[in-house]
Amino acid sequence: MRKHHPENERIKRRYLIYLREAKRLSEASVDQVAAALADFEDKTGYRDFKRFHIEQARAFKRTLGERVSQSTGKPLAKATIQSRLMALKAFVQWLSEQPGYRSGISYADAEYFNPSANDGRIAKVSTPRPVPSIEQIKAVIAAMPDATVIERRDRALIAFTILTGARDNAIASLKLKHVDIEKRSVFQDAREVRTKRAKSFTSCFFPVGENIKVIFVAWVNELRTALQFGPDDPLFPKTQVSVIDGLFQPDGLQKDHWQDASPIRRIFREAFELANLPYFNPHSFRHTLAALGERLCTSAESFKAWSQNLGHEQVLTTFTSYGTVSEQRQAEIIGALGQSNDADYGIGPPSQQTVQRVLDHLKAQV
Repeated sequence: MRKHHPENERIKRRYLIYLREAKRLSEASVDQVAAALADFEDKTGYRDFKRFHIEQARAFKRTLGERVSQSTGKPLAKATIQSRLMALKAFVQWLSEQPGYRSGISYADAEYFNPSANDGRIAKVSTPRPVPSIEQIKAVIAAMPDATVIERRDRALIAFTILTGARDNAIASLKLKHVDIEKRSVFQDAREVRTKRAKSFTSCFFPVGENIKVIFVAWVNELRTALQFGPDDPLFPKTQVSVIDGLFQPDGLQKDHWQDASPIRRIFREAFELANLPYFNPHSFRHTLAALGERLCTSAESFKAWSQNLGHEQVLTTFTSYGTVSEQRQAEIIGALGQSNDADYGIGPPSQQTVQRVLDHLKAQV
């Protein structure tokens, strides 16, 4: 049975290069598109893309709707289905403009990859994410030991995350020189720091408590003095592992960065377990800060500054992606507004006479 089509391989290669170079997609995003194209080819028997027909799109949609996830044993999530369909839709739209393909494929043919309107709405539904409170984060930090240099690093790491809202991958690549204690800020330089979308920006310390700031400042001072770290050394260095009593054991720190954010997430998990609290990942701290900003900021300008401090160019990003009001807080706000309106308009509970008139009226109708 055919497992590839030479012409398809050539045009796919051109398209993936187009996504990478012209559309500037990340390697991870390009890989997802390549996987969707391979899946579609497999279901069409590796038929030449020049012979694309709308029935292929309709059949592929049905296949995805019936497919079961190998990892969960449940039907594919609507969001997963939509992501794959949209990748194929964009490909066919691009294909319809390419020499040798545009005569047999119209731009409108790609529309047949659209999911139903209901499925599209379901795919966009986001599940409310649990977000730690500032009080919980402070409790975690307070419960962390600080007897060894590794323990002090771990405690300062969590303090720094809520102090700046930095993403874990950026934290893993930050250098000591990127922190300015005097200005209470950190410069996330995309030339050296793994920031999202390679964007450089400066974040000032968020007002989350003086004790949290003191823990981080003490760590920076320890790095510069006792440990003699230089400007280009990591802000949060890797653990040195040595053979002690015939076993590999932690043995201080080494002047190297973590390769990825996995150790940071492990530190977070262990810290929350130690405090007997449910685990919250590093990114959840950004949601905590967004919620705090909604409470503290009293003007459009102040919230714009708060949003910018999170690295967002648009305030709407903070509102739509991070600013969801929790159900508990929603109830508190609505309840408070109701009490306020009752006071403002003299609205109170109905009198006994009013209640009796209503009951008499209902009896008369019966």
